[in-house]
Amino acid sequence: MNKRTPPPPGGDPPDSSGIENVPLKDALESRYLAYALSTIMHRALPDVRDGLKPVHRRILYAMNELGLSPTSAYMKCARVVGETMGKFHPHGDGAIYDALVRLAQDFSQRYPLVDGQGNFGNIDGDNAAAYRYTEARLPAAAIDLLSGLDENAIDFRPNYNEEEQEPIVLPAAFPNLLANGSSGIAVGMATNIPPHNIDELCAAALHLIKHPNATVEKLVELVPGPDFPTGGIVVDTRESIIETYRTGRGAFRQRARWQKEDLGRGGWQVVITEIPYQVQKMKLVEKLAELLSEKKLPLVGDVRDESAEDIRLVIEPKARTVDPAVLMESLFKLTELEVRFSLNMNVLSAGQVPNVLSLKEVLQQWLEHRVEVLVRRSKHRLAKIEHRLEVLDGYLIAFLNIDEVIRIIRFEDEPKAKLISTFKLSDVQAEAILNLRLRAISKLEEVEIRAENDKLSVERRGIIALLGSDDQQWERITEEIRDTRERYFKKTALGKRRTSFEDAPEIDVDLTEALVEKEPVTVILSDKGWVRTMKGHSDDLSKLEFKQGDGLMRAIRASTTDKLIVFATNGRFFTLDVNQLPGGRGHGEPVRLMVDLEANHDFIEAFVHQPGRKLLVASASGYGFVVPEDDVVASTRKGKQVLNVGDDEMAKAVVPVTGDGVAIIGDNRKLLAFPLAEVNEMARGKGVILQRFADGGLSDIRVFDTSVGLTWLDSAGRTFTLSGTDLAEWMGARAQAGKVAPKGFPRSNTFGPSF
Repeated sequence: MNKRTPPPPGGDPPDSSGIENVPLKDALESRYLAYALSTIMHRALPDVRDGLKPVHRRILYAMNELGLSPTSAYMKCARVVGETMGKFHPHGDGAIYDALVRLAQDFSQRYPLVDGQGNFGNIDGDNAAAYRYTEARLPAAAIDLLSGLDENAIDFRPNYNEEEQEPIVLPAAFPNLLANGSSGIAVGMATNIPPHNIDELCAAALHLIKHPNATVEKLVELVPGPDFPTGGIVVDTRESIIETYRTGRGAFRQRARWQKEDLGRGGWQVVITEIPYQVQKMKLVEKLAELLSEKKLPLVGDVRDESAEDIRLVIEPKARTVDPAVLMESLFKLTELEVRFSLNMNVLSAGQVPNVLSLKEVLQQWLEHRVEVLVRRSKHRLAKIEHRLEVLDGYLIAFLNIDEVIRIIRFEDEPKAKLISTFKLSDVQAEAILNLRLRAISKLEEVEIRAENDKLSVERRGIIALLGSDDQQWERITEEIRDTRERYFKKTALGKRRTSFEDAPEIDVDLTEALVEKEPVTVILSDKGWVRTMKGHSDDLSKLEFKQGDGLMRAIRASTTDKLIVFATNGRFFTLDVNQLPGGRGHGEPVRLMVDLEANHDFIEAFVHQPGRKLLVASASGYGFVVPEDDVVASTRKGKQVLNVGDDEMAKAVVPVTGDGVAIIGDNRKLLAFPLAEVNEMARGKGVILQRFADGGLSDIRVFDTSVGLTWLDSAGRTFTLSGTDLAEWMGARAQAGKVAPKGFPRSNTFGPSF
């Protein structure tokens, strides 16, 4: 009779058919939690001790079991994948082979853990050949991770069908988590760790052994940053790198390595020799070609890929006068020649607990693992020595009584029991004597036996002393790390640092302008909010055509590198790139398609952005203030709210601050002039009352120079100026009502264009 599982808390007992009623919420929580834990612990996050995920660990162990040492012959990857899948990793062969391929790629792994022969892919992004065509074996780096497996250095556990044993973690002679890095996405968490230099990691570990309270700042002096297999340049500040390693979270800004190559007669070209980590070269070249065809790289004349075994991307400038640094800054901004590699050291501590560790904590936990490995290997060796000493003692007894031993073996019915009783031997000693071959009897000389006994006795005392002393254990760990460091020394081809560190150059040129070819254009804004551009600066606008019922609102002289600022009746400023505005002979496009403006609001004014300038904004109710123009530039479609207006009012005007006086006129034709100093400067708000109106509201406003006078245009386009002396009648203080405008002031109650 089948045993039924008891119902969970809150669930109903099973009915006669064996079906249990479980609340959906409880079932989802329990099952999803089990899935999440399985993903975190057995798939996505690496172990801090050996830096490996289960699939990588199983591949290396399977290859080790197949005898694929650095000196052995290569073996087909199909055999390796089959061995791994059949004995240790019951998942798809594709996933196993993909993991094996990545371990063999010298552009993915700083210290490859698989020595591959055949097509294992390339930095262009091409896939590896099928596993029936490729071969592999273990390199020296993998042997360093596996060293000690046969000496009880770590625990084993049954495999998925309990027919084999697999290691829980590898001994790891170097901190592989940092040396080769890792990446993975689990459930609710992820990890991303860049590769580092083993020589530097060993130096930091040695310093940490000597100074357990060492700071992250000191460790960063020894481990200055990542060492990517593809080289490149890290351009982050030292303070940023220290903070990243202290918290275990952050990012590294990595750039391609380039150099200027002279071609003679003033010609030159840029040659890129190293690209950022995990960037596919072919996609990078395709992106460069795409930007070039779309004319988004005005400084670049041509792009060529001349790579063979080494990377060589050639960038030709459009003109000899182009600054190479500015050209490269434009490419860094638009392409993956510059990337940000994020650091998230979310790993499994002791193979169980996922947490984010700092650089110091990662090294500390690896050192603790090495101590455990040392102790277990020492105990294993001690047991071997004690067994051998016991056997040697038995051999010595047999040598001294060889004739009697031979007689007992020849004539006694139970020679083992007789040997034990006659010479007081242990079971191990008696078994060793019985298994002794006759040809070895002549070599059993007492001197040799005693010499081996003395040697092993000395080693035994040393191991016992080691196991009883923390200081001796750390001394031994120090020796092991130094030996490892020598194998990966920076002067070796494998250990040489590939990534360098530099400060990002300070480019004075505006990159936004450098990325756009500067050409004069005229921006046409219609009364109904349609915008377009015309090439050149034309004064004759009589031939402009508009949709029926529409007309010209503003014609603005600009260049393709400028930004167009548009002010709306809701008090928001919107920013448009002139080079992104529609051109051609059509009517353009509605500005409303480019920004988010409510249907009940319209555009008031448009002008070219001038950094450093100040603006005076005002509402129809007569409130306003001065705002720096740099503060009104918006970066999103929603614009930037600057002038706060109520539901029943609207913004009315924006004018440049070009003097020391303010002139304001209302719908009631009353004019008021007052000093600009009486108006507050702020970044956002309602402002202060500029003029009081008995009826109507604000019609127009102007900032002027009191030493020159107030100027306006009449309906015929003629300019009139009211001098400072003549303007005295209308001069007053802010918030007054003003007086009727002077004779000859336009009936439109406006001063004319302000920009």
